[in-house]
Amino acid sequence: MNGIGGTTIDAALAGLSPLPRLAEPIGTPERLARIERAQELMRSNDIAALWLDASTNLSYFTGLSFRPSERLHGAVLLQDGAPLYVSPTFEVEKLKTMLSIEGEIIKWDEHDSPTLVVMESLSAMGISGRLGLDEHTPFFTSEGFRAAAEGLELVEAGAVTSGCRIIKTAQEIALIKRAMDSTLLVHKAAASILRAGITTTEVAAFLHAAHARMGFSRLLFDIVLFGAPTAYPHGVPYPQTLQEGDMVLIDMGGELDGYLSDITRTFVFGNATARQREIWDLEKAAQQAVFDAAQIGAPCSSLDDAARAIIEAGGLGPDYSTPGLPHRAGHGIGLDVHEHPYIVRGNDTRLAAGMCFSNEPMICSYGEFGVRLEDHIHMTAEGAAWFTEPAHSVDDPFGVTV
Repeated sequence: MNGIGGTTIDAALAGLSPLPRLAEPIGTPERLARIERAQELMRSNDIAALWLDASTNLSYFTGLSFRPSERLHGAVLLQDGAPLYVSPTFEVEKLKTMLSIEGEIIKWDEHDSPTLVVMESLSAMGISGRLGLDEHTPFFTSEGFRAAAEGLELVEAGAVTSGCRIIKTAQEIALIKRAMDSTLLVHKAAASILRAGITTTEVAAFLHAAHARMGFSRLLFDIVLFGAPTAYPHGVPYPQTLQEGDMVLIDMGGELDGYLSDITRTFVFGNATARQREIWDLEKAAQQAVFDAAQIGAPCSSLDDAARAIIEAGGLGPDYSTPGLPHRAGHGIGLDVHEHPYIVRGNDTRLAAGMCFSNEPMICSYGEFGVRLEDHIHMTAEGAAWFTEPAHSVDDPFGVTV
């Protein structure tokens, strides 16, 4: 048995349960430390105030989570002291029940220009200089701040937000590892339910149910592809039915205790052809090349270069051409499924302990098939370490052959 097929959906679900926690969820002491770090970066980057929109940056620093809307909801960090919260007046009482870090609340009414209210409040506090904007701030909000700005220059604040988030603590790495380990178990379970005639829609429904069984708050995305559609990195808008000899690609990621998983496995349902085996093995070599290149101090771009060198030596490419690797080799992960650092040409960011990112130099051959093997790396003081065990072979992706 190689772990592909042979199990019913009900049996596969029954075999799943939450893994033990490796760390407690992020709490107030850690968020206060993050705010202090942000304030240090604000001072060194000459940013007097930092706007946090209804984004993961707001959650990262304050623990608050709001659905983005046309109403301004967020927080402002100053170089010293507690956060200032911004809320519609009718939501203030609710907001008070949600706060884990105390701070003043700037409230605005429905007829107000909320960005003007914020700017007037900062002016009344004597805040002047540069206002840093969360990089996820919508255009209409940034333009509102710009129109209301008097005595404050607006700048993009990624140096502060990403400057904090790009280096994960041991607690964050443990939270990500549990999420990754859990999704890998779902991958194994998903492979076990495959049978000729099953549809991608049925497998996707299983992935959602399986992640719920593992304790995830949500499954953010599912990409299930059979046959020629496996060549499309982000899938196709129509379902497929599994046939003997199809390449199978499953990519999924969910949220567990606030942190995300994102793993892809590709394998053949049935016996692999020589061509399928050749491309799978080349993808495996490219993924290993990225791992080997992940050394402390190495620029992120060098990891992408390492993957392309292997793929081009295998006769594919060159560059972004297909058959070959049409996109970057990886992306950071944490509260967002895509965040800094990005493993891409031109990114001179140097790898440092605490950085976490995907390793997924996918090979695409449109009209034929594609292979993506995606695992994640976290950097230690000694170098790269895997979050999850990479795929073993095209015949035995999960190392379960007996």
